Amino acid sequence: MAIKGLDHITIHTADLDRARAFYEAVLGLRSGDRPPFRFSGAWLYCDAAPIVHLVHDDVAQGGSTAPIDHVAFAAGDLGAVIARLSEYGIAYDYVEVPGRDMRQVFVRDPDGVRIELNFGPGERLPETHRGEAGR
Repeated sequence: MAIKGLDHITIHTADLDRARAFYEAVLGLRSGDRPPFRFSGAWLYCDAAPIVHLVHDDVAQGGSTAPIDHVAFAAGDLGAVIARLSEYGIAYDYVEVPGRDMRQVFVRDPDGVRIELNFGPGERLPETHRGEAGR
């Protein structure tokens, strides 16, 4: 697997405006472009990278890892990653991000922490694994 680095963190917040103001004013990040997801939120950028994703909802949800929802990594070689997950029998969810040439794979670590692997332009799910996606 070719991990290239940490991509972003996602934080659930009951008060999107307050959270956005903190990350902008206190940490110096700036709000920027965000895909048209079906839920409200904000992406906060450091230079050209959206490193903090805020999701507006009830932070007291069951099954969550509290306010931190997941850890995301920039990754490469989607086919090899899917093959490796299959080899180890690890369930995954495959997502094509709306409005972006980007694919995501979500898995959970042994402690239940949600891990997101992001694949950029040109990465495609191999035909041989299309039936397994989201298993």
